[in-house]
Amino acid sequence: MKVLPFTIPKPENVTLFVESYKDETFYEKLHQHKEIQISIVTEGEGTYVIGDHVGDFKKNDIYVIGENLPHIFKRDEGFLKETEMISIFFSKNSYGETFFDLPEFDHMQSFFSDISLGIKVKSNKDVLLPLLMTIKNEAKFEQFLNFLNILNIISSSERQKLSSLINLKKYAGNEGKRMSDIFQYTMNNFHKEVSLHDVADIANMTPNAFCRYFKQRTTKTFVNFLIDIRIGNACKLLAKNNDLSITEISYKSGFNNLANFNRKFKALKGITPSEYRKKR
Repeated sequence: MKVLPFTIPKPENVTLFVESYKDETFYEKLHQHKEIQISIVTEGEGTYVIGDHVGDFKKNDIYVIGENLPHIFKRDEGFLKETEMISIFFSKNSYGETFFDLPEFDHMQSFFSDISLGIKVKSNKDVLLPLLMTIKNEAKFEQFLNFLNILNIISSSERQKLSSLINLKKYAGNEGKRMSDIFQYTMNNFHKEVSLHDVADIANMTPNAFCRYFKQRTTKTFVNFLIDIRIGNACKLLAKNNDLSITEISYKSGFNNLANFNRKFKALKGITPSEYRKKR
């Protein structure tokens, strides 16, 4: 199984592929594929990276990931329930190169433009949830009609654009392996001290060469990427663990200085950790 690009293991002559991924089949490596992906988290929570955007996912979140957009969904290790996601994979030309260019789909053109950088669906989830939960077990024709209905609803829903990458490219196999190893190491060790030398060694580069390499491919510095991961973890702890002090959350998220944590948190979220906790 290749790391990047990733080949969706679908049968031949299938235009629409729906699959459920649970703990043991959750693919937790940075990858990209030629298919567009619509996913709903049906159980569990964790951290995702889509393009250059880092965030956290939870039950009933819905994402749409454009073709060849690098992404990873990593489960939280401490979550007691198994993590599950239902995903629909399709290509824009699955039903012919001009199918979605028909006048009946004019209202979907902004949707297809937005998903190139990944989106999170913010509204109509109460309508989308039952459609996404049942599509896997439907007969092919009903599945196709359901799929069009899902596209129609998402295209008219409020949605959050995720990545800011403009010039996306396909990663070559070796480069994809390298980027996946970097992301995997960072997401597994963010709560510890992470040095540029250690990460550069994983990439088999000098620290200076690694810094240039990482920024060229993600549009952000590695240090900022690491801070994004740490602040994301802090947000989850602030929302779920009232028994933990902000100082404890700071250290559990990889910061060894409370003042620095407060400064970085406010710079990224616009409010202090205390204010964030009160809003949850």
